[in-house]
Amino acid sequence: MEKMDRLWPGGWQFLFDDELFQPGTDSFLLGAFPKLKQGEKVCDLGAGTGLLGLLLLARQPAAHVTNVELQSAACCLAQRTAALNGLESSVTCVEGDLRDASLFAAGSFDLVICNPPYFAADTGAQAVSDARRAARSEVTCTLEDICCAAQRLLRWGGRLALVFRTERMAELMELCRRHGLEPKRLRLVQHTAQSAPSLLLLECRRGGKTGLAVEAPLIMTNEDGSPTEEVDAMYFRDKR
Repeated sequence: MEKMDRLWPGGWQFLFDDELFQPGTDSFLLGAFPKLKQGEKVCDLGAGTGLLGLLLLARQPAAHVTNVELQSAACCLAQRTAALNGLESSVTCVEGDLRDASLFAAGSFDLVICNPPYFAADTGAQAVSDARRAARSEVTCTLEDICCAAQRLLRWGGRLALVFRTERMAELMELCRRHGLEPKRLRLVQHTAQSAPSLLLLECRRGGKTGLAVEAPLIMTNEDGSPTEEVDAMYFRDKR
């Protein structure tokens, strides 16, 4: 079912569909992670309905986001979301396969972002719909496909930013380095200060030198179970 929500009261609207991609915490985490500069060209690989690009533009309106999405229905919702907010000049939606080297010229982007499928094919609980299965598991593209595409699309010195599960951290870093993407920033995400990290945020630089900065963990909830101030800011609750 198609639905509409807002990033903050009176703010930008976004469309989504329960059968395609539901808004998730990981999108808001990744949307607040990259340090964007004015005029940067961003490519969202597997953009779904375009929420992640909208989150980036909310923090840096002078960027330009190109959404790449394989599924026609999701790409259409991303285009409509851009139009709803008058962002047609800031958002480009491309229906296509991120593995297709002919989509863009090499080195076209300053930043590639991706919220990739967390699970290898045929592992973990299987989603009912094809769209949600593709978002959850590597049935249409693998983690290596994403790293290969990022290497091709990024200019020299450009960055790749991802959110991923900690249990596959070693695999992620090995694949990034194999494709010339040097891990430079790492932040682990914990539900509480006492819990083990479950997610990670990673930024890699194409052609970067060795040297990884491990940042303070991102804590999601306070001792009383309420969201931390940082999480509130990620959800734009400071605008309410």
